[in-house]
Amino acid sequence: MHRPAVWARAKNSFISESMEAVQCKLLALFLLSLSMLVSFSLATTTDVKYCDKKADYDVKVSGVEIVPYPIARGKTATFSISASTGKNISGGKMVIDVSYFGWHIHSETHDLCGETSCPVSTGDFIVAHSQELPGFTPPGSYSLTMKMYDADQNQLTCIGFDFDIGFASSVADS
Repeated sequence: MHRPAVWARAKNSFISESMEAVQCKLLALFLLSLSMLVSFSLATTTDVKYCDKKADYDVKVSGVEIVPYPIARGKTATFSISASTGKNISGGKMVIDVSYFGWHIHSETHDLCGETSCPVSTGDFIVAHSQELPGFTPPGSYSLTMKMYDADQNQLTCIGFDFDIGFASSVADS
């Protein structure tokens, strides 16, 4: 009679240890997934489309990185545009238009030299723009069109891309 009790305790101990091992593995998998999710949500590179696919723009855009992503209402978002050019650019402007579900809602113009180092030499360069979005900004999908002009008003490029503003609001954090 003594043996079955020992066997039952050993069996329960083995099952208990197995469950703990499974729980540890699940926890590790969850934490790994969560860390990957956080790293993906901190920044994203979005697909860029040229306004005129047949145009031969002087400035070629290779991508746009948005940090954080999705953009949080009431927090600063940074758009970094990776580009290259075959000509020197001494100055100019950027015209930005934003649409929300197809409706034009915002326009702004920025001095190009305020967004990148001027003069821009031939080769690769980055245009970075940071902006705090109001806490009342509606969450959802947005489209942005950016046109870049040189100092003589010649269009250097025109791109468009989509981005999301998250549902979480940080107004309470202020």
